[in-house]
Amino acid sequence: MNKLLLSTALCFAVLSVPSMAQEVSACLITKTDTNPFFVKMREGAEAKAAELGITLKSFAGKVDGDHETQVAAIETCIADGAKGILLTASDTSAIAQSVQKARDAGLLVIALDTPLTPADAADATFATDNFLAGELIGKWAAGKLGAEAANAKIAMLDLAVSQPTVDVLRDQGFLQGFGIELGDPNKWGDETDPRIVGHDVTAGNEEGGRKAMENLLAKDPTINVVYTINEPAAAGAYEALKSIGREKDVLIVSVDGGCPGVANIKDGVIGATSQQYPLQMAALGVEAIKAWADTGTKPSPTEGKDFFDTGVSLVTDGPVDGVESIDSAKGAELCWG
Repeated sequence: MNKLLLSTALCFAVLSVPSMAQEVSACLITKTDTNPFFVKMREGAEAKAAELGITLKSFAGKVDGDHETQVAAIETCIADGAKGILLTASDTSAIAQSVQKARDAGLLVIALDTPLTPADAADATFATDNFLAGELIGKWAAGKLGAEAANAKIAMLDLAVSQPTVDVLRDQGFLQGFGIELGDPNKWGDETDPRIVGHDVTAGNEEGGRKAMENLLAKDPTINVVYTINEPAAAGAYEALKSIGREKDVLIVSVDGGCPGVANIKDGVIGATSQQYPLQMAALGVEAIKAWADTGTKPSPTEGKDFFDTGVSLVTDGPVDGVESIDSAKGAELCWG
């Protein structure tokens, strides 16, 4: 009996050697492959994967909000035997079922930038503190206006009608930072403060930002503060304002911190932006998949938070008291894209 157990154990030991030597593969699934944020994220993931000897396959939606392409990508990653998936979800709720299927198949799934709904639908989240990112630009805008903040006319240029978590967090963070009472903090659009002219969606791109800005200007041409989900949307909003000669008297704030956005800070197109660090997010995500493949360990969140915080800085050339910031020169040293 002992000889049988010993021979069985040796057999398993021999059989386990090839599996340990198997190539580790991972997937990166982003919302699009055109937004500079996701381009830099892919670059960071590719560089770290090459360093660690991981085969990385990248997938992206055709446009922001392309949920079906992301679902198909997850199915491909499962079928290909990937060890893990790094995901920036377009529809944070609808994708949860596909994510669970991947986890059930033994893949580590890490949400990058955009938490899933619920957040624990993924094994971990590596992200900017998006609520803080919004809060910083809200505080800055209120500080810049001073007493006139009480009379502000605010346009909210959001991402999508599906209200993914990143969309809600940035929007609600901005409003709280500006001093506006929130309704349900888990969604946008239910606030009752008359300073909010309205919300419109941009799909996170310049054309969407221009159209959303035009729509809200038609509703109230006296808008003097514009919140934007990201810097491409901010650029579109600026063009809409410029077309009617209002680009000099409206504060535009945003989130991203890409090099084009930081250049727009310097040029006065955007007043302030919250800079995030996609290269670090992606590199850390690849490292986590390697650890999962090697040891079966999962990443831990930042202390006191339910995600791993990859940092955020306010970038502006017009600092205000009480809001820590860096200038566009420093932002240019840290930017991406």
